[in-house]
Amino acid sequence: MSRFSQLGNDLFSGERSFNIVGARKWWYALAALLISISLVGILGKGLNFGIEFSGGTELRVSGVSQMADYETRATQAVNDTVTGLTAEVTKIGDDTVRVQTGEMEAQQAEDLRASLAEDFGVSIESVTSSLVGPSWGQSVTKRAFLALGVFLVLVTIVLTLYFRTWTMAVSALFALIHDVFFTLGIYALLGIEVSPASVIGFLTILGYSIYDTIVVFDKVYENTEDAFDTQRSTYGEAANLAVNQTIVRSINTSVVALLPVTVILIVGKTLIGPGTLVDLAWALFIGIAVGTFSSIFIATPLLVHLRENEKSVKTHDAIVRKRRARGEIRADRKAAVQADLDALQEESERDGAVVGATPTASRPPASAPATGRTLHPYAARGPRNQPKRKRR
Repeated sequence: MSRFSQLGNDLFSGERSFNIVGARKWWYALAALLISISLVGILGKGLNFGIEFSGGTELRVSGVSQMADYETRATQAVNDTVTGLTAEVTKIGDDTVRVQTGEMEAQQAEDLRASLAEDFGVSIESVTSSLVGPSWGQSVTKRAFLALGVFLVLVTIVLTLYFRTWTMAVSALFALIHDVFFTLGIYALLGIEVSPASVIGFLTILGYSIYDTIVVFDKVYENTEDAFDTQRSTYGEAANLAVNQTIVRSINTSVVALLPVTVILIVGKTLIGPGTLVDLAWALFIGIAVGTFSSIFIATPLLVHLRENEKSVKTHDAIVRKRRARGEIRADRKAAVQADLDALQEESERDGAVVGATPTASRPPASAPATGRTLHPYAARGPRNQPKRKRR
C-alpha cells in the first residue's frame, strides 16, 4: 500500500505520468470491442427478462425438508399438471423452492400447488402462487425509460452550465451510455435475469458513473483554466495531468464500493439464493467496474478530442508550442555560450593567470606554485575601452 500511495503522490505532483490522453486511440478501440461484445449478447442471445416483464406464474414451496433433485421433481410436477409450459426452478435459502412458468389459468395454478405440495411433502398452505401480467412489467419499463430521459436531460444542462462547455456534457453522456450498454451486454451473455431490481441497479450505476466522471472533469477544468492563464502546457497535457492526479482516487473509490457489493453477490448466490439483492448486486458490480474504466479512459480523452478542434484551444496550443520552441533556442544559445566560457576557463588555467600576479616578460617557472584565485578569461585580459587620461 505504501508503494501505491507513493505512486499516487508522484502522479499528483507530475513526477510520474501515464499518457492516457495521448493513447486515446487504444482506449477507443477497447471501448469499441466492449460494445461489440455487448451487441453480440443483446442481438444474438437476447436479454433474459424476468416474469415481471414477460408475465407468468410464480410458485414458492416453503418448508421443504428434502431438497434432493428439487429441480427434477418440480419440473416433473409442472409437466404433469400443465402441458406446453417450461419451468424455471431455483432454490431460495435452505428450504424454499421457487418455480416460475408461463401464464396459466387460476384453476391450473391451484392444481399445480397441490401437485407441488404432494411431491415435496408439505401442506398446500406452504405453496404460494402469484400471477403476474406483462402489463406490470411494461409499466415499469416505461417509467424507467422516462426516468432515464429526465436524468440525461438534467445532467446535460447541469454539466453545460457548470463547466461552461457542452463538450464535457457530451463526453459524460457517452461514458454513461457506454456503461449501461456494456452492463446490458453482460446480462445477455451470462443469462442474468432482468428484474425490476435490475432496472433500479441500472439507474443507480448512472448516478455513480456520472459522479466519478464529474470528479475527474472538475480537476480537468481546474488544470486547463490554469493552463490558459500561464500558457505553460497545452490543453491535452493539462487534461492528462488531471487524469493522473485523480486516477488513484477513482480506483480507491471503486474498490471500496465494490467490496460490499461483492459480499452481497457471493452471499446471495451461495446462501440466500436468487432474489432482489442478487439482481441489484449484479447490476452494481458490473456497472461500477465499467464506470471506473469509462470515467478515466473514455470521458477525458473524448473531451480532449472534441475540444482540440476549437479555435481557442488551437490558438492556445500554438502559443505554448511557439514559446517552447523559443525556450529551446535560448537554451541552446546559453549552452553554447557556457561551452565557450568553459573553454576559455580551461585555457586561462593552462596559462596560470592568478589574482595579484605581477606581469613579467617571462612566465614563472613551471615548478613555482600559483597562489591566489584564478582569474576569469575576460578579467585576465585587463580593462578595455577605458578613457585615457590627458597629459599634464
